Amino acid sequence: MTSAERIRATYEFRPVDHLYRREFYFWPQAIDRWLEEGMPEDWQEQNIFGFDPGPFVGQPVGLGWCDCPFVPAYEHKVLEDEGTTQVVQDTSGQIKRVVTGMVHGFMPTYLKNVVESRDGWERDVRPRLDPETPERWTDFDTKIVGVKERVDAGTHLLTCNAVGGYMYLRDLFGPEKLLFAFYDMPDLVHECMRQWLHLMCTALMRVQDHVPIFRLFLAEDICYKTGPLISPAMFREFLAPYYRDLVETLRRRQAERLYFEIDTDGNPYGLLPEYLACGLDSMEPFEVAAGCDVVATAEQYPRLVLSGGIDKRILAAGPDAIDREVERILPPLVARGGYHPTCDHGVPNDVSYANYLHYRRRVLELDH
Repeated sequence: MTSAERIRATYEFRPVDHLYRREFYFWPQAIDRWLEEGMPEDWQEQNIFGFDPGPFVGQPVGLGWCDCPFVPAYEHKVLEDEGTTQVVQDTSGQIKRVVTGMVHGFMPTYLKNVVESRDGWERDVRPRLDPETPERWTDFDTKIVGVKERVDAGTHLLTCNAVGGYMYLRDLFGPEKLLFAFYDMPDLVHECMRQWLHLMCTALMRVQDHVPIFRLFLAEDICYKTGPLISPAMFREFLAPYYRDLVETLRRRQAERLYFEIDTDGNPYGLLPEYLACGLDSMEPFEVAAGCDVVATAEQYPRLVLSGGIDKRILAAGPDAIDREVERILPPLVARGGYHPTCDHGVPNDVSYANYLHYRRRVLELDH
């Protein structure tokens, strides 16, 4: 099977020759460590971990991921250098304190976000979310031809990756201030979500006019270690109507099945029924430290496509622990289908090269 055939079969719960082989991602520090421990420089060309070729091609218009799809983006700049920390403005206009020189392994301190009042939203923020801004569509007509060629050839499937509604609101208001905004400024929150929906529908329908969408994949990060960051009632009021509208609109416009997928860290179980009511098909990465278990989830939700769920901490513990982990997870999920294994988030640098190689070898033995 090709990667595209394998992924399509996975989402359709049909038999595959082996589970789709990929990783969630690697910390750059992990790659640096592995190179010091003997991993060849051309490890990707050699494909020493046995990954499948990527089956997805993305939409040629930016719709964000962990940040808002502002056009123009805000200027990224250091506002104050405090030595071990810095106060920065990022491309979402957020002013935050970060650890100097670090990308992973810490939580920023959010100091100010771009939406603090209706006036600021209308004057400076909403214009950056206009779907008709010409710069948003730079080279679209040329790039969509290449996307269509690959999809028509059967070598790739179109995934439309975008910032999810909660991630978008969190970017606009800040994680703490958003919770107050639900109560203090609900009309403004809804106005922000209507703009999100307008941008997503306009852009994705324009993509869809050329190529059918296989997967609508939204970055959400709506959960933390013990559960959701907002209540089911808040989800139903401020997110669900817009998700249903977007998913139903896009599904009506194409004959091919469109799959709706969510990426969220943390423990999602308190909101999983709410997402399913909006048409959810798939979720990742099911962090074990947050209480997630992909085997139990697969039993409870037999038609939910799953990815992730392999405890990254186990990979640092050594071969015996790795063996127990993959032998517990892979056999039942190979039999069930609708799953591809990855770590439950990025692979950190406490995992040795030898341990990660052992893990990948065991996955390749058990994934079919």
